[in-house]
Amino acid sequence: MRSRREFIRSAGVYSAAFLGLRALVNSPLAAASGATGVRGFGPLLDDPDNLIKVASGFRYRAFSFRGEEMDDGLLVPGMHDGMAAFAGSDGRTLLVRNHENESAWLHQSPFGPQSERFGAVDKSRVYDTGSGVLPCIGGTTTLVFNTQTQQLEKHFQSLLGTQRNCAGGPTPWGTWVTCEEVNAEREPDEEQWHGYNFEVKPSTEPGLVVPVPLKAMGRFRHEAIAVHPASGVVYQTEDLGDGLLYRFVPTEPGNLAAGGRLQALVVVGQPQADTRNWPTGPTFPIGQPLAVEWIDLDNVDSPVLDLRYRGRAAGAAVFARGEGAWWGDNEAYFAMTNGGANTLGQIFRYQPSPYEGTARESEAPGTIELFAEPNDSALLRNCDNLTIAPWGDLIVCEDTKGYCRIIGITPAGEYYIIAANPTIDREMAGACFSPDGTTLFVNVQNPGYTVAITGPWPKA
Repeated sequence: MRSRREFIRSAGVYSAAFLGLRALVNSPLAAASGATGVRGFGPLLDDPDNLIKVASGFRYRAFSFRGEEMDDGLLVPGMHDGMAAFAGSDGRTLLVRNHENESAWLHQSPFGPQSERFGAVDKSRVYDTGSGVLPCIGGTTTLVFNTQTQQLEKHFQSLLGTQRNCAGGPTPWGTWVTCEEVNAEREPDEEQWHGYNFEVKPSTEPGLVVPVPLKAMGRFRHEAIAVHPASGVVYQTEDLGDGLLYRFVPTEPGNLAAGGRLQALVVVGQPQADTRNWPTGPTFPIGQPLAVEWIDLDNVDSPVLDLRYRGRAAGAAVFARGEGAWWGDNEAYFAMTNGGANTLGQIFRYQPSPYEGTARESEAPGTIELFAEPNDSALLRNCDNLTIAPWGDLIVCEDTKGYCRIIGITPAGEYYIIAANPTIDREMAGACFSPDGTTLFVNVQNPGYTVAITGPWPKA
C-alpha cells in the first residue's frame, strides 16, 4: 500500500442524485454544443509520484498495485477495470473489481509469471483451468477499504477462471455482475466457452465464488449492465463498432441464474437505426426521446457469436462500442466510446416503460435519447465507465491513447475535469463512490492500481 499527497448501498441511494441529470437531458443543446464550466475544482496539480493528478485541496491514496501479494496468497492481477462499491460495517466499503486479463498474459496473472501459485487454488472454484496449461486469469478481486482511516484492510481474489472481465454493474439486490468481453472462438487449451456474465456477492472474508455462467443473458462481447429495480430487467452493452443494446427479462427478478428472455432494442419506425452519427453515416438526432420496442433473440448461446448480426437483420438499432452503463432515477445511461461525428463518444439515456418487460409495453413504450455528443476533445475523449456523483453530476472515465481523465458533466451541460493520469495511454476505469459519499474510487488499468480520492466535494 502507498499513500501520496494526500453510493451503492442500494439503487435508491443514487435515485436522488439522478434527479439533477433531468435538467441535462432536457437541455440537449447545452449538453452537445461544447459548453464548459467548473464545479470549483480548479486546475490539476502535478504529481511527483506520477500516479494521478488532482486539484488543490484534494488528496489521494493509491493501493492494491499489480503484483502485490493479497490476503489469500495470490498476487494482485493486472488490468484493473470496471468496479462497484458496496456498504460494509463500521465505515468500510467493499469494492468488487474486474480484471480484463487474457490467459497468455502471465505477467498479469494472480498465480505468478510461471503460474507457480495455481496449485494452491481450489480448482472446483475455477471456471476454466485451461487444462492446467494456461489457466484463464480474468475474474474479480474484492477489496475491503475503510473510508474513515483511508486504509486498505484486505484484498483477495473472488472470481477465477474467466476471460477479459471488462465492466459490469451492481444489482439492486447487492451483487456485482461481471462481464466477459470476449469475441473469439475457444483457445486450444480452454475447457469452457467464454463470453458470458457471472455474478459475485461481496464479502469481507477471502474466498472464491462458485463460477456460474449466466448463459441465458447471451454470449457476445459483453461490456456493462444496468438493472431496472422495479422489474429486475437488465440492460447490457456490447463493445463493438456495430454492437446492439440488449435487454434481459428474467424469469425470476433478482435470480439471474433462473433464466429469462434476451432481447435487442429497436427504434419504433426506424428499423436498423444507426445511432453512431459517424461522418459517412446517417444523422441520429440529439435530445429527442424516441419510442422503442424490444425484439426477442433466439439461440442466444450461439458458438459463432452472431447475435448482433441476427438482431440487426431483424431491425435492431446499431451503436458505436457500447461500454459503461449505470442506473439512476428511473432511467439508464450508456456510454458509446467512439460514437459521434468526431468518434469521441456519445452518452445515451433510456427511460423505461411503466410496463417494462411486460406484454403492455406497447401502451407506453420506453424511450431512447442521445443527450450528449460533445465532439470536442477538450471536453470529452472516448467515454467509457460512468457513474453518478452524490451531488447529481454524471462522472465519466476516459479510454484514450492520450492523457485519460475523469470528467464531470453538470445538469446544465457543463464539463469539468476531476482528475487525470499524468502518463499517456493509461485507461481510467471503474469510477464509483463509497456509500458514505466521501470517497471516489477509480482504477488505472495499466500498470494496475486503484486510487481513493477525497476532498471538498460539491454539496448534494
